[in-house]
Amino acid sequence: MSADGKVTVGKVGHDRIQQGKASGSIGEAIRHWYQLSTGNFKRIDVDVQIVEDIFYVRPLRCEYASRSRTIELPVIERPLTFTLDYQSPFWRKQIESVDRKLALWSLDEICRVVKDHRPGTKLAHIQETDILRASGPLHHLGLMLGGFVGKGYDCYSQFRFGTLPPYDVPVELKRDSTGFEYQQRKYGKDELSRAVVLCATHGHKQVPVNIDVMELEALCQYRDRLKVV
Repeated sequence: MSADGKVTVGKVGHDRIQQGKASGSIGEAIRHWYQLSTGNFKRIDVDVQIVEDIFYVRPLRCEYASRSRTIELPVIERPLTFTLDYQSPFWRKQIESVDRKLALWSLDEICRVVKDHRPGTKLAHIQETDILRASGPLHHLGLMLGGFVGKGYDCYSQFRFGTLPPYDVPVELKRDSTGFEYQQRKYGKDELSRAVVLCATHGHKQVPVNIDVMELEALCQYRDRLKVV
């Protein structure tokens, strides 16, 4: 694997995942993201997907050289996605870990923003950048939106969930996620990689496997669930 995540030809005579020119080993990355104790791994089982020549590795289980026990690692589909149809366990746990009054205030503010983008109550001539009004509430919930750059993906941002390491990822703003089809047609394989679509409403039927979706409408409706817990 090269430094930018692309698959390269290995130098061994059998199938094997190697560090290549990447900045750190796969074992070090697994220890970092799964917060495992130090020690040499004897074996790591992974699920591998190749999307547009980009290497996506999902660890399944690992075994330390000094122990006989195998550690099963949790598999989370679309870990940063929060829509009406699917809500990542990471997101649910994060929202419920926030101070209750602050979480409810944040979701109320998100409801105020999304109301201006819904088909039935949409303000005339409202722009996609209006979604950035939700940046304060989203910050309290764990998403720190970066500045709107106007080129490539809109905001280079960071997720901070509980004790997990901070995760940097570009965010694309859309009134409705179906608008992301534009990026799918325009961007080449080197640009259309890991990203999150932040939208008021989610209507995209075929979201690429390497793209997560955050729907403000879904966060707004989650407010009612949080109130009765």
